[in-house]
Amino acid sequence: MTPIALEQCLRKMQAAGISQAAIDNFSHYWRLCADGATGLIPEATIRPLLDPPRLDQVEISDADARAALQQTVVIKLNGGLGTSMGLDRAKTLLTVRDGLTFLDLIVQQVRHARAEYAARLPLVFMNSFRTRDDTLAHLARYPDLTVDGLPLDFLQNAEPKILADGLGPVSWPADPSLEWCPPGHGDLYPALWGTGLLDALIDAGFRYATVANGDNLGAAPNATLAGWFAASGAPYAAEVCPRTVNDRKGGHLAVRISDGQLILRDTAQTAPDEMDFFTDEHRHPFFHANNLWLDLVQVRETLRARNGVLGLPLIRNDKTVDPGDPTSPAVIQLESAMGAAIEVFRGATAIAVGRDRFLPVKTTNELMLLRSDVFDLGADGRLHSQVERIPEIDLDSKHYKLIDDFDALVTVAPSLRGAERLRVRGPWRFDAPAVVVGAVDLSDPGAPRSYR
Repeated sequence: MTPIALEQCLRKMQAAGISQAAIDNFSHYWRLCADGATGLIPEATIRPLLDPPRLDQVEISDADARAALQQTVVIKLNGGLGTSMGLDRAKTLLTVRDGLTFLDLIVQQVRHARAEYAARLPLVFMNSFRTRDDTLAHLARYPDLTVDGLPLDFLQNAEPKILADGLGPVSWPADPSLEWCPPGHGDLYPALWGTGLLDALIDAGFRYATVANGDNLGAAPNATLAGWFAASGAPYAAEVCPRTVNDRKGGHLAVRISDGQLILRDTAQTAPDEMDFFTDEHRHPFFHANNLWLDLVQVRETLRARNGVLGLPLIRNDKTVDPGDPTSPAVIQLESAMGAAIEVFRGATAIAVGRDRFLPVKTTNELMLLRSDVFDLGADGRLHSQVERIPEIDLDSKHYKLIDDFDALVTVAPSLRGAERLRVRGPWRFDAPAVVVGAVDLSDPGAPRSYR
């Protein structure tokens, strides 16, 4: 763990043409890692966030909402491949329903908001080097998307994976692309800064950004939220949702006792012996939806003051250089979370929103829900829940985890409007119309069997 190892990493980044902002941020996190930083946030140093403003209580005039949306840009994080579902391209290219992908529905949402509010509302994706080409090729079918000459995307930075033994850059001639990794979605800020897009957006008259994961179709453009954020004068705001017993794994906001600053705490920042506090939905009643609102001018001022390095908490991600080969060398990926930036901005705030703004697809369980009659696809590109309580779906990971296996077994999504729970073990086929009512547990049939 010597400066020589860091220099080797920096030379590799320079040779690859990585921006100076990304190099400076990597240096910051490498030194934290070398110093043994854990990023843990003890429960005794925080107090729960208990009473944030609520979207359903916001009073904003239509004129103010329209004016704020006119100055807003939509940014979608689109760097993930969905490898946990067996995908080898951008997850947002996955078909959600009616032959439409996440990208198609995001475009519909933006087009609808543009028409309803007469807003320019640029749509920009933060792609990774693995998702950019396929994403832009798909978006080419929408020639009306570009606004004021702004690009449809900007590129998330890449950084070298570093050896767990010595922290130097790993070499993997069998597949040199595996020597690199994205720095987590905390790279949003240096990527906006280093690509010059932050300046371009401000110069084009945009003051605010609404940022969300590309696989969260709930985070559609919202004029009321835009108006609330503009009126708040805050540099930064996070959307939070009321927590239930099913939301124990998600990160949450808290108030740092020492200075009253809002901060984000994730699982990786919680000591094992304090996980009971972390998972207690009564103690910490709101989870972080990873939907953010940024004042672009104030973000730029802060980045300038910090020379492009916000100094977000380190997330140390231990992997092997080849994720598919557990015998390959152990490496560390240095990452950060974009939501952690809330602790950087004095005056940052949060707002409680409904669960309709949080519809992520992390597994095929959620995909079955979105393809079912639990949701109705509106003309606004949004999936509107048709039930008071979303049923719990638990599909056997041995048979449904990978998208190809899921699509082979679930050719017709069952009706789930009357369901409380569907738990499936074994290879059940859903290949004809079927109705699930109440709590249904399907045991392993041994061989593929159709559910009727």
